[in-house]
Amino acid sequence: MDVTLRLAQDPDADRLLGRSPLAALTGMLLDQQIPMEWAFKGPATIAQRLGADDLDAHEIAAYDPDAFAALLSDKPAVHRYPGSMAGRIQQLCRYLVEHYDGDAEAVWRDVGDGGELLKRLEDLPGFGRQKAQIFLALLGKQLGVRPTGWREAAGAYGEEGSFRSVADITGPESLSEVRAHKQEMKAAAKAAKAAKKQGT
Repeated sequence: MDVTLRLAQDPDADRLLGRSPLAALTGMLLDQQIPMEWAFKGPATIAQRLGADDLDAHEIAAYDPDAFAALLSDKPAVHRYPGSMAGRIQQLCRYLVEHYDGDAEAVWRDVGDGGELLKRLEDLPGFGRQKAQIFLALLGKQLGVRPTGWREAAGAYGEEGSFRSVADITGPESLSEVRAHKQEMKAAAKAAKAAKKQGT
């Protein structure tokens, strides 16, 4: 895996995401309740604080939980909720060590089809269906992982030419389009909720 991603909008952080399967998975895990660039910059910040040039699932899984939480909490914090996200990253790494010998890329390497890949991603701690589908779309659209039926398994996120998620971000312009789409979705959900409230 060695591609150029533009998710963190930071050259060093993006280079790590493009060459490290574990960094990409960790960025996806962090991508909630904070701006996506902040989330995807997180893996590079963690690696730097560990004094490494990549993340290692075995090392993170075995790390003292309090020390790892402190590492994520240092200013600037890796996430709005650094303590709970530290726990989730360690859970993910323990799962990868247990099921894939710490090799994150093994989650999608030699996978049979899109449905199986979606199931493997959904089995990862911290990955619900939506997060799994977005990551599957990212794998297909930007990382060249395209098992049979991957677009269908990714649902709407797999659609060609869409601007729904991080899978569609290739630079500042597409980032703005994805952001605009998310705001539209939020506004629509808010309006639907208000309408439902009036109807009751």
